Amino acid sequence: MAIRNLTRAGDDRTRARRGSDRLAAVLPGLVVAGAAAAIGYAVNRQIAVASPLVVAIALGMLLSALGGYRPRLRDGLRLASSTLLRTGIVLLGLQLVVSDIYRLGVGPIVVVLVSVATAFVVTRWVGRRLGLTPARSLLVATGVAICGAAAVAAMDQVADGEDDDAVTAVAVVTVLGTLSLAVLPVSGLLLGLDDAMFGMWVGASVHEVGQVVAIGGAVGAAALSTAVVVKLFRVVLLAPLVAAVAIGRRSAAQKEDGAELPPVLPWFVAGFLAMVALRTTGWMPAGVLTAASTASTLLLATAMFALGAAVNLRAVARGGRPAVSAGAIGTAVLATTSLAGLALVG
Repeated sequence: MAIRNLTRAGDDRTRARRGSDRLAAVLPGLVVAGAAAAIGYAVNRQIAVASPLVVAIALGMLLSALGGYRPRLRDGLRLASSTLLRTGIVLLGLQLVVSDIYRLGVGPIVVVLVSVATAFVVTRWVGRRLGLTPARSLLVATGVAICGAAAVAAMDQVADGEDDDAVTAVAVVTVLGTLSLAVLPVSGLLLGLDDAMFGMWVGASVHEVGQVVAIGGAVGAAALSTAVVVKLFRVVLLAPLVAAVAIGRRSAAQKEDGAELPPVLPWFVAGFLAMVALRTTGWMPAGVLTAASTASTLLLATAMFALGAAVNLRAVARGGRPAVSAGAIGTAVLATTSLAGLALVG
């Protein structure tokens, strides 16, 4: 018995030592990435249109460009770009209430579905014609059609691409979304859209949630509330889209002898859907929802910094023009099809 207890104590010390070594390995990278996320969050509090995710990835790219990336940061940044990213996506589901989407009505829901699907397919097709890799065209199409940087980060988990692909896609949707801040309000004024119609159009066609809030809020409360609900409906579509790509990759892998099969439904997608269902029950206190929203933003920003720090800026520059062209065409398709559809359904 004494020998067994000594052996068990030795095993406990070994596990504790390994845990301590693991913490020491990941801590430097996590501290740096967490600091960048905090900066992004602080900038967003002062400038609403500045997405914390975009600020964080820009800081990561700056670190890479200045040669500040060090081997001691590697383990922590890898953890941030994988586990922390997926956890942030799960918490993102707590922002969505299914009943709010139902209240939009069948017509607007169908219009958003058709517009998103059309923009996604067209962007991918144009991207491939312009020479983008399958992964890069997929990421650009996802960012354009769904919800900007967060959608790119989620799809990157199953796209099997390079770090440069995700950063390029985020840059594309950021540039195009920023342009929409000027173009959409002027277009809405020229077209004579009322607040409700304009809000639906903004939610259906603008990439980042922050950009939707900025544009809708500048017009009025009615436009803002409608825009946010429509935008969050597009966010819901992220889960089935990522799941469909994962299933497609699994089917392709089954045809290859010895190939490792990816999961049918990635755990973070299942978690995202579970959080949507939990939020829809109405059981979550407001304080918990606020804390979860902040945590999701910080986790995603931490992950985006890690992605930016690992990027090859020269590779991004080489692939930038075709990606921007594909994204611009997809954005135009999304805006025109959604506006036409909303006009038809009244």
